Amino acid sequence: MASGEDVLWDANDKGAQMVPRLRRIGVTVGCLGFFGLLLWTESNAVWAVYAGAFYLLGEIAYWVWDRRRLVEAHIVTDGVDGASRLRLRRAGGQITEHNPHDVARVLIIRDNVLRDQANLRLSLHGRRLLFGRPGRPPALSAWRHTCPRAHVRDRNAHWGMPGIPD
Repeated sequence: MASGEDVLWDANDKGAQMVPRLRRIGVTVGCLGFFGLLLWTESNAVWAVYAGAFYLLGEIAYWVWDRRRLVEAHIVTDGVDGASRLRLRRAGGQITEHNPHDVARVLIIRDNVLRDQANLRLSLHGRRLLFGRPGRPPALSAWRHTCPRAHVRDRNAHWGMPGIPD
């Protein structure tokens, strides 16, 4: 196993991206208030209030999903017994440690347009699938060495054409 602290996954963007999200939500709430006032005066702007409300619900759902995405995966060694642990950090700040033998599957999805960018899909035994934010494609040999029981593979993305941005 690796010694010290080795990086297995490192996302390009580790921030919560709250300022743009709060700005969008603020504009939407302002528009909802304006159209709500128009409705109060017997206007036919009901569709705008529903569209804004659906947008806010979608933004909240995306925020909850994005907080759980992985931004870092490290292999760390305890000084006491020398056992290796897989340390996962999520975009929301939560840090969890797992046994590397609990990793069931590692899938690296390489971007067709940006060759130096990939996405991570990590599956642990008995837990749901974990998604990683886009980052540089890691070496598969490091994952295979760290997680010997895991099915480690990579593939190209199913969408997009090489050289033509979507």
